[in-house]
Formats: sequence, C-alpha cells, structure tokens
Amino acid sequence: MFQSQQRKTKILFGLSDVFLTAAAFELAYRFRQSLHLRNEFFLQQDVKTLLLCFCAFTWVASGYWLNVYGKIDAGRVGVILRDSLRQVGYSAVAMAVFIAFGLRLEFNISRPFLGTFILFSWVLLAGFRLGARHLMPSVRRRFGVQRYVLIVGLGERAERLGRNLEGYHEEGLRILGFLAPPDVAPAPSSVQLARSYKVFPLDELRPMLAKHVIDEILFAVDSDRLPSLEEVFLWCDEEGVCSRLAVDFFPHVNSELALERLGNTPMLTFTAAPDDEVLLLAKRLIDIAGAVVATILLSPLLLLVAILVKLTSPGPVIFSQQRCGLNGRLFTFYKFRSMVVDAEQRFHEVAHLTRRDVATKIPNDPRLTPIGKWLRKFSLDELPQLFNILKGDMSLVGPRPAIPSEVAQYQRWQRRRLRMRPGLTCLWAVQGRDQVDFETWMRMDLEYIDNWSLGLDARIMLLTIPEVLSGRGAS
Repeated sequence: MFQSQQRKTKILFGLSDVFLTAAAFELAYRFRQSLHLRNEFFLQQDVKTLLLCFCAFTWVASGYWLNVYGKIDAGRVGVILRDSLRQVGYSAVAMAVFIAFGLRLEFNISRPFLGTFILFSWVLLAGFRLGARHLMPSVRRRFGVQRYVLIVGLGERAERLGRNLEGYHEEGLRILGFLAPPDVAPAPSSVQLARSYKVFPLDELRPMLAKHVIDEILFAVDSDRLPSLEEVFLWCDEEGVCSRLAVDFFPHVNSELALERLGNTPMLTFTAAPDDEVLLLAKRLIDIAGAVVATILLSPLLLLVAILVKLTSPGPVIFSQQRCGLNGRLFTFYKFRSMVVDAEQRFHEVAHLTRRDVATKIPNDPRLTPIGKWLRKFSLDELPQLFNILKGDMSLVGPRPAIPSEVAQYQRWQRRRLRMRPGLTCLWAVQGRDQVDFETWMRMDLEYIDNWSLGLDARIMLLTIPEVLSGRGAS
C-alpha cells in the first residue's frame, strides 16, 4: 500500500506494543510475587509506574528504530521472531542502564522479575504479531473501508500498475476499470489481468464521478500524453478526487521521489541521498553535542597525544590537508601527524607498496613516526577531526572524506558517496576497517547512504568503539 497509508498500521502496532509490554510487566511482577523465595520483592508505586512507563516507551521506540512495524504484514515467521527478539533485546539493555544509573535503587531489583518480564514480553509481542499477520486481511475485509480507484491509461505501463494494485485486493483496494486516453483508438472493451476490468472512454469520467464512489484516479500513461490529459487533472482538482501519477518514465532510477513547489511551479524531485531537513538537522545537532562532549572528555588524551607527537619527531603536531566534503566542497582536514614531515614528497618511494589503486593504503608504511603506527592502530590520529565536526565540515558518522586526487579517479557510480557529509566512522569501520578493498568500501558507503537513519548512526557509533579500542583491522 502507499507509504502514507502504512503509517496508520505502524501506529496501531506501536499502540499494541504499549499494552502488551504493560501486560508482560504486570504478569512478571505478579509471577515474581507468587514465588516464595528468601527475599521478598515489591516496588514502590511511584518507582513501579516510572519503570513501567520507561519500558513501554523504550519498547515502542526500539520497534520504530528497527523498523519492526513496517515488516509485520509480509514478514515470515522467522523474521517476526527474530525482529521481536532484537526489539526486546535492545530494550532490555536500555532498561538495565536506566535501572542502574537512572533509578539508583537502594536495593537490587529482582533478577527473576527482570528475566520473566523480558521472556513474557518477547512471547506476547511475537505471538500477537504472528496472529495479526493472519488476522489482518480478514479484519480489513470485514471492517476496513474499501477504496475504489480508476486507472487512466492502456498498455504495458497501465497493466503493470493494475497487477500491482491487485496485490492489495485483500486490503480493500478495488479497481473500477480503465479509462482510455483520448488518442487511443480503437480502445479494447476490457483489460484482462487476474480479473477482467472494463475500459471506459475518457468522456465518461465526469458522469462516473457523479454516480459512483471513486476515491482515487491513477494515471499510467507515457509522458508525451500528459498534455492531452490536462483537463482530466483539472476535473480531479475541481471534484477533490485524489490523483496520482505513475512516474516510471525512468525505469532504472532508484532515487527517492517527492513533489515540491518553487513558487507556482510544481517540481518532481529525485533524490539519491537523504534530504529530510528535519532529520538532517537532528543529525547536525547530535554531531555538535557529541563533538563537544567528546572534546571535553578526551581533552587529557588530546593533550597527551599532542605532547608525544612533538617529542617523538620534528615538525608540527597537526597535519592538515585539503579533502572533499559534502557534494565535493573542499575543506581543511585535521589529523595528529603520524608520518615524517616530508612524507608527501617521499610518496614515490613507497607508491609500489599500496594495496589500492585509488585510495592509498600502505601496510607498515616506512614513513610513519615511532608513535605513528600506534596512533593509526587505535585511530588516535583522527581525534582532531572533532573540530572539523564542530565547524560543520564533517559528521560523527558518514563516508570518510577523500583527497581530491582520489575523487578524480572515481568511477561515476562512486561519486554518489560525496552526497553525504563525510564522517569519522562508517560501515566499513565496523566491518574490517583497512582490510576492506576499495570497491567494497565504496559499496558500503552507498549502502549507508541508501539506508541512513539516526538509528543506523547510533548503531555504527556503538559498534565503532570496541573496534577502535581493539585495534582490529588497522594498518
């Protein structure tokens, strides 16, 4: 179904999770009290209410974060069980942190209670979703409002749209028929798909709007026929009928589509990178807050590394270089210097050792300073980029900023990675770091862009910390 109409389903599943989580909490609480163990267990009412509200919110928030609610309708049994387990698992970790650092109870909360709550929660959520997967079609048939649509157009494009719509028949969507564009003659009397649909001449549309319930009119015609249908669009506008245009003139374009207005001019927008200004603003605010906190907490380490760099080799503490940022903008990139001062002039001496044809990566580079190898192994040389983040040149998470000479060698499809603000870490950093070959690295960056969300950023940050601390995959 249309994405705008899926929101209602997500909201309903979110509300059901609130009730199911509350039920699991109360069942676990009563079950623990029924156990005659050595330590008596109870929670004060205010503490119990606060903990229950936190759990209900966290369970639903993690469900949206993991996009559990968007896959329940079509999910297989294994997928539903796995997603429910992941949702409960992430939520349980958040609950444990909240109990330890938020509530700070004077006594240890019952571990049997927590264990049974987590188990009951998973059983109730998974069980409800498995049941809802089978019940929802019949509920929609019996109680749902049917939506009646007309398709304007004939031929392969219109039939492909019709077959797609037939897949939502059980959800109440009904195709009333097809309207023949004015320049199609002779028009067939019917279109045969899984069902047979009558073909109407276009001049019957206005009488049909007066006599029949028509919720939406879908246009599936070639772009060169749109001018001849301008009057039909005006009819829909006058009648207040929802009209949709199937934009499949570019069948190989994978960009997101949106309709915007520039003054009085409607603009159909194709975007191959995240463009939600609200979410991107939230990402920027998180970047600023994270960089400020990290700079304050790591200031002793920053000072120590700066002293060690200065004492172990001659030259400046900070190495600066021109890099490509968002959409190819050039900015000054900062690192702790990990190589000798004339490293760039000596590149020809070690060029044959590089593992990659485009992005230079030389294992055990002889130009490294005595401390440089350790700075790179644990990514300590990257810490000054916190100031790049504060300036707005970089983000906490995003594709690594490339050198202009490397970008000049990119294949056309690889240049799309420039459409996201570069970052300290990204998917490659948690899936092999320097051991990843160049093409896989590029594809991982595009995978990040295509699937970006604030939740994905949070997961990458959490997974990056142990990777960096262990030093795995660095060279």
